[in-house]
Amino acid sequence: MDLRTMHIGQKIKKLRELKNLTQTHVAEKLGVSQSAYSKIELGESEVTFNRLEKISEVLEMKPEEVIAFNESMVFNVMNNQNGGNVFGDINNTVSDTERQLYQDQINLLKEEVAYLKKMLSKFIN
Repeated sequence: MDLRTMHIGQKIKKLRELKNLTQTHVAEKLGVSQSAYSKIELGESEVTFNRLEKISEVLEMKPEEVIAFNESMVFNVMNNQNGGNVFGDINNTVSDTERQLYQDQINLLKEEVAYLKKMLSKFIN
């Protein structure tokens, strides 16, 4: 998923997951059903500013932080919280699924770098 095109629902979902909150918990705090909340994360329901403010409160964030969320910044936040040791508690904070997603993303980026180097080499020669 390209972070530049990540819709607000996807950002909300990732933030909820990073905070270990369930859809049911967030839905209850918002006073909506779990299925209604799920539609927000799926991008099937419009997120008004008022709704975004309420979701932000549940996530203990500012609305602008939710809007500006960039998944690649997660490690920077973890680095600050762990006093410079980004890997200090990573095994306790990242699920196996998330770890695999990160590894897949790393592999994809490595392939992209290799491809770009190859293309650059062709261009230079």
